[in-house]
Amino acid sequence: MNETPESAVIEAGRQQVRLETEALADVLDQIDERFVRVASLLQSMTGKVVMTGSGTSGFIARRSAHLFSVSGTPAFFLNPGDGLHGSMGAVESDDVMIALSKGGSSSELNDLVARVQDVGTRVVALTANADSPLGRLADITVEIRNYPSADPGNLLAMGSTLAHSTWLDALAVVLMRARAVSWERVHFTHPGGAVGLLASLPEQLDGLEIPAYEALADADRETA
Repeated sequence: MNETPESAVIEAGRQQVRLETEALADVLDQIDERFVRVASLLQSMTGKVVMTGSGTSGFIARRSAHLFSVSGTPAFFLNPGDGLHGSMGAVESDDVMIALSKGGSSSELNDLVARVQDVGTRVVALTANADSPLGRLADITVEIRNYPSADPGNLLAMGSTLAHSTWLDALAVVLMRARAVSWERVHFTHPGGAVGLLASLPEQLDGLEIPAYEALADADRETA
């Protein structure tokens, strides 16, 4: 059967979905001890999560800040450019910054990271290149493997940013379970839209215990 222009377009669209699905599936094996370490750090912090990133990573960071907040982990998004023009004054030593960058070489992002570290803020990097400037700067670096075929030309950050977003979604849910955040609380903080109109809520998520960050550090020393 000859391919028609219509079927060619459909197949092209489906192929991109397949590639991005594969990139997301690849994240599954990358939920490891680094994930536990970051979860522990966020569980024990007394401040807020500061999400940051430039370009497409910035949009993913903003989305994650919202989902962290609505699921019980207070967070906000800080644009790196705005941060370097004074907004970094909102970042304090008891906060944790999560910086997203596929390549890890965004100068304005790395400058912001270095400056907030000067005030004692701990930084988690989410990148495809652990040996990048960002990867070397961060207190904890999480390298999510690059999946070039899911990023057209290995330039348009489509699959890679979805992979980062999925990793962060998993982190938000784990923290929600560890903090025993109720659906009643979610409903209270989300009174708008269809969520606010719900008359009944889901059953409570199962609880979860996250090992203390100090305990993880001790375990590292014991196995060194």
